[in-house]
Amino acid sequence: MMAEKAKMEDMVNHPKHYNESGIECIDALEAMLGDGFESYLQGNIAKYLWRYKYKNGVEDLKKAQWYLNKLIEVCDAS
Repeated sequence: MMAEKAKMEDMVNHPKHYNESGIECIDALEAMLGDGFESYLQGNIAKYLWRYKYKNGVEDLKKAQWYLNKLIEVCDAS
């Protein structure tokens, strides 16, 4: 039962553990980091690309893609 619930959860776009207090963690980080937010995104892209073969495979590639899309969104807005 628990494994089925975890499979249904979107671990790339909206993992439940990043929204426990009613605000997405990424939004709080953006507010806290200001100009440093772009560097944060770049670091996460590198992290997920670095480890994908050794940890979560395609899921990590999708996470890297998510952070890249967020970086593009942030850069387009500025």
